[in-house]
Amino acid sequence: MKIEEAVKELRKHEKRKFDQSIDLIVNLKGVDPKRESLSTVITIPHPLKEKSVCGFFTKKSGVLSTVTQPDFQKYRDKKTLKKLVKQYDFFIAVAPLMPAVATTFGKVLGPSGKMPSPQLGIVSSEDDAAIKSMLQKINSSVKIRVKEPSIKVSVGREGMSDEKLIENIKAVYTGIVAMLPTKKENVKSALVKLTMSKPVGVEL
Repeated sequence: MKIEEAVKELRKHEKRKFDQSIDLIVNLKGVDPKRESLSTVITIPHPLKEKSVCGFFTKKSGVLSTVTQPDFQKYRDKKTLKKLVKQYDFFIAVAPLMPAVATTFGKVLGPSGKMPSPQLGIVSSEDDAAIKSMLQKINSSVKIRVKEPSIKVSVGREGMSDEKLIENIKAVYTGIVAMLPTKKENVKSALVKLTMSKPVGVEL
């Protein structure tokens, strides 16, 4: 069904006591995620929620939680490191510290998909303006790493208007297709669903 009809169909489901998230599921064909590394960062027109972010800097920041270089050594303990990585959605770093960040935190940040990258997460300076600009970018971005032949990504919340949801769904779908080796030919099907509902097939 068309995207507008699919969103209306989701609205018919029983209301829950929380603001359910709306997910887009894109099932792939002709792609082997184990053989080819597929990842992208997509900017969405309507941010979902503020993400919790931690920065690796040379000095404490007044804008966000910070791990400064002298503190790096205490994260050599894997348990402490895992706890830190679990605590935040995103990590950013100032460019000159990246080699030290990779050495100390890479073994856990890498597999969890939270390693600061040139696309999203590396700032050129530690001034508040640069950090705020990066936070704005993070909050309006969706990071996608393909690990299996089905991509599931949160694109909105029930409380958003149909118009905003549709714009987000289209933006994320377009970004996913652009990342695929043979574009739309790699898409088997697309579906949308609420946290607690069954998926609804959608034509995009």
